[in-house]
Amino acid sequence: MSVPDRSSRQGVGPNLVNIDAVQNHSELFRADCMRLMQQADKACKLMQGDDNRRLAQRVSDIQHLKKELELQLEEIIVEIDVLIALQGRVVKALEACKEPLTVTTLCLEERLRDDVERELLKEKEVIEGAASLLQSVLEQITEQIRLNRSAKYHLEKDLKEKSKAQCIDNSCALSTTNTINNLQITNTELPSLTVTPKQWEKISDLNIAKAVQQKTNSVSLRAQVESVLEQTATDMQKQVRDTAAALQLNIQRIKSAKSQMEDKLTKILSEFANQQRIPEDLQVAITNSEQALSLAQARLALRQQRPGKEQCHDPAQSQLLAEVQQLTTHINKLREAASQSEEEQRALVRCQLELQESIEIKANSLYIDEVICTQHREPIIIHNF
Repeated sequence: MSVPDRSSRQGVGPNLVNIDAVQNHSELFRADCMRLMQQADKACKLMQGDDNRRLAQRVSDIQHLKKELELQLEEIIVEIDVLIALQGRVVKALEACKEPLTVTTLCLEERLRDDVERELLKEKEVIEGAASLLQSVLEQITEQIRLNRSAKYHLEKDLKEKSKAQCIDNSCALSTTNTINNLQITNTELPSLTVTPKQWEKISDLNIAKAVQQKTNSVSLRAQVESVLEQTATDMQKQVRDTAAALQLNIQRIKSAKSQMEDKLTKILSEFANQQRIPEDLQVAITNSEQALSLAQARLALRQQRPGKEQCHDPAQSQLLAEVQQLTTHINKLREAASQSEEEQRALVRCQLELQESIEIKANSLYIDEVICTQHREPIIIHNF
């Protein structure tokens, strides 16, 4: 049996050099893979750490803005409630103007032109002016409430979006490779337009600025309305007092004038009764004077029958002649007095009728002021609005 050649055996055996090369290459590749995996793991952890920090910062920024939005929202809600309450007061103030205006109009329809009517006209003007001003203020309040609600809406919308964004970023910050499968992710395309951080912050700043501005306007309007409510109530209260004072003064004047007229009427009636007796007395005096005149004339006629030489113009004759003249004068005067007495009676009757008519007018005016107008005005109480 022959021994195999060494070279033949070597040619058939493995190429150790190649094997070593393959082994070395594999070891190097494995080392590279280990290094790549370490680098990838380190990069992932580093990037995840950066992500977590940035997400945490983002959540903090959102929370900060949310606090400002919540503060402004709370304040604007309070302001809306306060304005609504003020709106109710203005509505009540407007309602409170209706009855006094109706009463004033009724009183004006009943009365004549005098100082009270002038005060009633002023009262009507004051009430109508107050109602017009309150109506204008009510419209301003309604518009301001609308603006406040608009600011509230944008704050609430912004807060809702901020809350949603905060929830999403919180979920992102808390998510890990182990929990990623638990996240509910909807495949949506990213919007073509993105908002920069400054733009994002500016949106909320604008909403906050709008709310602050409307709140400032609202506070200013409330101060104006409070002033209007106070001034209108004061003006109406003063005018109602002035009208009431003028009405009471006029009632006292009417009563005083009516009382004086009634006293005067009593005197006129008494004088008329006395005057009615005068013609009778004058007629008696005329009769007596005529009888005395007849007696004197009869005596003169009888003395004419004396004998011629006895026709002496003695003192008795002179006295009789003077008596006839004086009696004739007295009778004429008495007759004139009787005629004048009738004229005096007619004048007294005219005065009586005039006084009675004036008293009736005063009584009617007194009834209007003391009964009708006073009863109409009793319910008028102007409270502070």
